Amino acid sequence: MAGCSSCGTGNDGTAVAGCKSNGGCSTGGCNKMNVFDWLSNMGVPSVDTFEVVEVRFKGGRKEFFRNSAGLDLTTGDAVVVDVPNGHHIGYISMQGELVRLQMQKKKIKNDGEIRKVYRIATGKDIDKYNEVKDKEMPTLYKARRIITDLKLEMKLSDIEYQADNTKATFYYSADDRVDFRELIKILAAEFKVRIEMRQISLRQEAGRLGGLGSCGRELCCSTWLSDFRSVSTSAARYQNLSLNPSKLSGQCGRLKCCLNYELDTYMDALSDIPKLEGPLKTEKGDAKLQKTDIFRKIMWFGYEDESLWHPISIHRVKEIIALNKSGKLPDSLMEDDVISEKLSGVHSLNSDLEKMDRKYKDKSRSNKKRRNSKPKKKKEPQTAVKNSSKEVTKKSGTNTGKSKNNTRNRNNTTRKKSSNNNKPRGKK
Repeated sequence: MAGCSSCGTGNDGTAVAGCKSNGGCSTGGCNKMNVFDWLSNMGVPSVDTFEVVEVRFKGGRKEFFRNSAGLDLTTGDAVVVDVPNGHHIGYISMQGELVRLQMQKKKIKNDGEIRKVYRIATGKDIDKYNEVKDKEMPTLYKARRIITDLKLEMKLSDIEYQADNTKATFYYSADDRVDFRELIKILAAEFKVRIEMRQISLRQEAGRLGGLGSCGRELCCSTWLSDFRSVSTSAARYQNLSLNPSKLSGQCGRLKCCLNYELDTYMDALSDIPKLEGPLKTEKGDAKLQKTDIFRKIMWFGYEDESLWHPISIHRVKEIIALNKSGKLPDSLMEDDVISEKLSGVHSLNSDLEKMDRKYKDKSRSNKKRRNSKPKKKKEPQTAVKNSSKEVTKKSGTNTGKSKNNTRNRNNTTRKKSSNNNKPRGKK
């Protein structure tokens, strides 16, 4: 079941070939509104086979057609179907008894208004259809330029050409009503086809374009979700989610549809949680609600002068509320040791911080003990050091004086010798 020619039937005409791209279809048609036939393994008589089939077109759009010719169709086959003023090519997405159930769900009558399937598409039909589909992107860019020139407040998101190249459907989204009569005239003269303008919602636009959500999976509106229900911020409040618009909104700019998936479960769990009109009053002081664990049925309270949060079961909270209404004050939030044993597995939110404080306190104490246990080096008196330094300097001074006197005596003796040698010798 896919949206390209390589995903058609095999050579024998029965087995689906598939493109084998593991979900990376370049056309974007794979995994869009796929249906699992859970009745395929059940033995249904061939005589009673439902003749209406479901055909899927571009962007996940689906319609019902009658197989009046009795063609041997397989899920994923490309077929040529009858449409107003021409023909179109789609892919079989569902057949058999599931189609009957789907028609009952959508309240579509099985009457003569359902159009018929002409034949299984041949290779030439698919080649012509691919040539027509190649015009969609250039047409989209040109149409957007025309819209900006006309200064129309609308967003053109997608274009779908009919297989016979006689009609083009323009999908757009707008906040207000748009007068596009002049636009249709210009587009018809530019592209030489019949123009149909179809307004879609922002969620439908995101479903047609596709993409990945913040969860890492493909968008629900482009893979399986077709009924869009209204989503309010109260759904986030009931689930204790932060009211951050950037986190709660999807790619369409509206609140995420997945906020409604678990809302009923949360509403059932919240039915047992008591409603508080104010803080719980005890002899120790007033305790305000800080957090509620809906599924574990535990409520966390904290006093004004304390930073710790105390976990209390909902039964104990109901008892304290009843005591406060009767004008009595309990000694504390915890009734006795039994409840503390039941909640022994539930630690306060500040337990991690307390463990870290104890850890660093133990380290600091061990470091102080190590410092105190190390032997201290004895310092020598400074006077002795100074005296020894003076003695060294005196000794060095005397030695230098002696060396200077010795050098002077040597110089004098050498001068005397030289003078004696230079005297003239007398005659005998």
